[in-house]
Amino acid sequence: QVQLVESVGGLVQAGESLRLSCVASGRIFSIRVMGWYRQAPGKQRDLVAVITSGGSTTYADSVKGRFTISRDIAKNTVYLQMNSLKPDDTAVYYCNAEGRIAPTWGSFERWGQGTLVTVSS
Repeated sequence: QVQLVESVGGLVQAGESLRLSCVASGRIFSIRVMGWYRQAPGKQRDLVAVITSGGSTTYADSVKGRFTISRDIAKNTVYLQMNSLKPDDTAVYYCNAEGRIAPTWGSFERWGQGTLVTVSS
């Protein structure tokens, strides 16, 4: 069983920063990609940023230059540093991970429980 646990989000003012973290635990052999998605009220869940085991990153256009995703492979942890936050960034942020389970090498994909980030104007 693989689980993802996210840090608590919070309420911040526009222009401020916030850092999210997500830890994967369980019988993990390897993690191929970890990332963050978000879902605003009444909208679909969209990609925010992902990072591969090789360090390649992909960002949504709306967060480029403001958000930075990073990863500690040894700790199975992914971070999302969010700077210059805007009210439009208000959403529930979900962590996602894909990889392989030990010892069977079976594949897995898991979602975190979600954490609310609210940005006030």
